Amino acid sequence: MSAPEFSRIVKDRQLPAAVLVLEAEEAEREALAARFGIPLVESLRAEVSLEQDGKAVRVTGRLTARILQNCAVSGEEFEVEIDEPLALRFVEEGTTDPALSEDAEIEIELSGDECDEIEYSGESFDLGEAVAQSLGLAIDPYAEGPGADAARKEAGIVGDDASSGPLADALRALKGK
Repeated sequence: MSAPEFSRIVKDRQLPAAVLVLEAEEAEREALAARFGIPLVESLRAEVSLEQDGKAVRVTGRLTARILQNCAVSGEEFEVEIDEPLALRFVEEGTTDPALSEDAEIEIELSGDECDEIEYSGESFDLGEAVAQSLGLAIDPYAEGPGADAARKEAGIVGDDASSGPLADALRALKGK
């Protein structure tokens, strides 16, 4: 396994009392762009608070980023602003419910205010990698840029509300009789 592109190690016994700010440097942003298959991560910043929650560490805050990605329709690059809440819970390895093992099939419903649980071992966890994963989840793989409608029109693709194709043409011809 390769080293994380945006690593920020936090010791679980020495949690900072103030808001922690994580910002990716240029080389880290370039590596993250390559990882997520996008042209550019222009900025990546997370402002988080950490608090002890029993044997776990709760992390709450905001992730903001500015990225350049390709339109799913036209392929043209366009800028996207990301602003997402962060709610993470780092738990010591082996402390999650044994019923949640990889072999068991269970269904879990999480409410919007519940946070993602991330297991760690030892005395520290990688908050930067968790932020990077959150960025990856926030990127819309089917995002459409400003030129998407023009590209559809140029390709002869009509909207979802209008039927097209030979069967639709035949049906319209039958209805006209």
